[in-house]
Amino acid sequence: MTATAGHTITVEQGTEHVRVVRDGQLLAESSRPLVLRETGCPVRYYLPPQDVRTELLTPSATTTHCPFKGDASYWSLPGAPDLVWAYPTPKEEVAQVKDHFCFYDTELVTA
Repeated sequence: MTATAGHTITVEQGTEHVRVVRDGQLLAESSRPLVLRETGCPVRYYLPPQDVRTELLTPSATTTHCPFKGDASYWSLPGAPDLVWAYPTPKEEVAQVKDHFCFYDTELVTA
């Protein structure tokens, strides 16, 4: 856990079954996501690269900087720019998310 002036981030190994589908196409599915909780943000699932269909993604020129997590790189699909991001060199406090992919729209799969 990292906390700075009321801002907290936790990263935990999750057991949720999550998937990402866009326009009927399965982009990712995992039962071993990392669950990142951050003050003021929705829960985000960071998926191992083995669980993401990276061959469908195109690297984007977009980068962003988070003072708590580091610099993010983005990937796109045709018609869906910057759909997914990852932290290739995250800050030490969130090192677990290194090279894991995070999508804006991740759905929980229930039995």
